[in-house]
Amino acid sequence: MKAAVLFEAKTPLSIEDVTIDAPAAHEVLIRTAAVGVCRSDLHFVDGAYPHAMPTIPGHEAAGVVEAVGSEVRTVKVGDHVVTCLSAFCGQCEFCVTGCMSLCIDPSVKRPRGAPPRLRLGERPVAQMLNLSAYAEQMLVHEHACVAIDRDMPLDRAAILGCAVTTGAGAVFNAAAVVPGETVCVVGCGGVGLAAVNAARIAGAGKVIAVDPVADKRAIATKLGATHVVDALSDTAIEQVVEISRGGVHHAIEAVGRPQSAATAVKVLRRGGTATILGMMPLSEQVGLSALDLLADKKLQGALMGRNHFPVDLPRLVDFYLRGDLDLDTIIAERLPLEQINDAFDTLRHGDATRTVITLG
Repeated sequence: MKAAVLFEAKTPLSIEDVTIDAPAAHEVLIRTAAVGVCRSDLHFVDGAYPHAMPTIPGHEAAGVVEAVGSEVRTVKVGDHVVTCLSAFCGQCEFCVTGCMSLCIDPSVKRPRGAPPRLRLGERPVAQMLNLSAYAEQMLVHEHACVAIDRDMPLDRAAILGCAVTTGAGAVFNAAAVVPGETVCVVGCGGVGLAAVNAARIAGAGKVIAVDPVADKRAIATKLGATHVVDALSDTAIEQVVEISRGGVHHAIEAVGRPQSAATAVKVLRRGGTATILGMMPLSEQVGLSALDLLADKKLQGALMGRNHFPVDLPRLVDFYLRGDLDLDTIIAERLPLEQINDAFDTLRHGDATRTVITLG
């Protein structure tokens, strides 16, 4: 199969012929239809986060099941599926207490000594985030994918696997926004726009989108933002506080920079909660001041939107099919696999919302 292989950080990906193994007992072979281009992949490509090499990036994908292992019960051949990097075992403490997105049980990977899922000649290819989706096929654990309604277009379905699961999950699961509450979303890329859209669905009274790019602010308005603020303005924080009459109940950071995380904390009202979604440089720290603590402000992460993947994904599909979730507006362009490096260049410039790589 054709796949985009990363041999070394800070170098372009190369389209190579990669061998993919047959499914083991709990594995699913998927024909990839579409893959979103996410900044999380870019962190590995640009060397901000370490990873074994060579590897195939890509983790936000949709496709069609081609084969299943002997013990697979959750999907069948022909099913349309969305994949998710937060593969779960279903048995550990995190899983049985409802924190499936925190599962790191090794059973979702192949055990040591087993043949690799991916090979380049005789050389094993490290599977990135349990998926490696920039390829014509994916071989994943059955708990890394979920079947969806076949009426759902697969190019739109792909971005549910990370951007929308994370952004909407932050609103529905982590922040648990109550109708009438105020929400500020800092950063209007794919994740941030999904959070804006979800805040509208949740019934937020005011949804304030903060971003330095005017086009992104315009898209945020289309997706449900009631107000927008230029992040580069010297008075951006004061504007959000004024619009929300004293600060917001919830601030969601979807950029991955310390400055945007600090903004999320500063726009909170007393008792408000800041949820940090962006992947920051590993050396950075985000915190609360003594005054923030006295004001009962809260700071939290929400890995993958604290999703309950098998439940949340079909519901997000329903939101789209009913016209509530606007994925068409979030997607900026569609490119073939051969243009994956162009897609990453666009992402580095920070002007695009979401690019989708289409295969076949």
